[in-house]
Amino acid sequence: MSKKRIFDIIQIGNKEDIPSRAFDIFISAVVIINILVMFLLTFSELAPIYGVLKITEYVTIIIFCIEYILRIWTSDFLYQRKNKFRSVMRFISSAEGIIDLLTILPFFFLDGFVVFRMLRIVRIFHLFRINSQYDSFNLIKEVLIEKKRQLFSSLFLIIILMLGASLAMYSAEHEAQPQAFENAFSGIWWSVSTVLTVGYGDIYPITIVGKVIAIIIAFLGVCVVAVPTGIISAGFVEKYSRSEHSDKRYHDIHELGEILCSKESEFIGLTVDEIEEKYGIRTYMIIRSDLTVVPNEHIRIAENDILIVKTDKLIKKKKKKKSSR
Repeated sequence: MSKKRIFDIIQIGNKEDIPSRAFDIFISAVVIINILVMFLLTFSELAPIYGVLKITEYVTIIIFCIEYILRIWTSDFLYQRKNKFRSVMRFISSAEGIIDLLTILPFFFLDGFVVFRMLRIVRIFHLFRINSQYDSFNLIKEVLIEKKRQLFSSLFLIIILMLGASLAMYSAEHEAQPQAFENAFSGIWWSVSTVLTVGYGDIYPITIVGKVIAIIIAFLGVCVVAVPTGIISAGFVEKYSRSEHSDKRYHDIHELGEILCSKESEFIGLTVDEIEEKYGIRTYMIIRSDLTVVPNEHIRIAENDILIVKTDKLIKKKKKKKSSR
C-alpha cells in the first residue's frame, strides 16, 4: 500500500472512501473502549478483571501510537507546500497533533504527576476531532464561529456580573461570616453557582443586605445566561433558513435570489461562466464570509459562498420585451 493511499485512509472525513470511513469508525470505537476501560478501572469491585482491562488499555494505546506515527509519516501530504521536516513540525504543533499526543502521553506517566493522569480526559476530545469533519458537527462549529463575537460579548457580561456579585457579597457578608467570605475571591464560588443558576447552598448570605443582593443577582443570572443560548439558537435558525433557500430551489428564482453553496452543492468548484452556461443562472454578487465579491470569469465558487443570482431565462424574456418595444 502506497504512502499516499495510507494518508487518504487515515485522513478524516472522506465519506466517499469506504476504507477511510471504516478507519474513522474504528478509531472512534477504540477511543470509546479506552475511555470505558478508564472508568471501569476506578471500580474496586472489578478488581478480578483488572488484568483484562489493563491488556485492553495497552492494545488501545498501541493503536493510538500507530495512528500518531502514521499521521507524522504522511504529514507531507497534509502540508504540501512545506518540506518534510516543516510539515512534521507543523502537524506536531497543530491542534490535531497536540490532541493525538496528549491521547498517548498520559499512559506513560500514570504513576507520575497528577497533571499527567488528569490529561487522560483529553482522549475524549479525540472523538470531537474525528467527528468535527462531518455535517452535524460542522453545523455546530459554523454557528459558533459565525456568532463568536456575540458569544464573547455575552461571556464578558457573565464574567463582569460574577466579579461584581463576588465583591458585593463580600462587602455585605464578610463581617457576619468571615470564614465563608474571607476575601473577594472566596465569593467567586458563590457568584458562579448563583449566576449560573446552580445554587448548591454550601455558601449563602445570612444578612438582610446579602439576601437582597442574592435575589437581584439570581434574577440577573437567569437573564444573562439566557443570552448566549438565544444567540446560538438564532444561529441555528439562520443556518436552516439558508439551507431551505439553497441551490435546491434555484429553478424557482423569478427575481434576484440567494443560493447557499453548501458542502453538497453542485456549484462548488465551478466558475461563474460555467454556472451560467450549464444552469442558465447569472451571478451578480458573491458573499464570502465577511467579504462581498464582484464575480468575474476566473472566480470559482467555494463552500459556504452565498450567490446573488437571477435565472437566465428571465433575463432573456426581459431582453425580448425590450427589443419588441
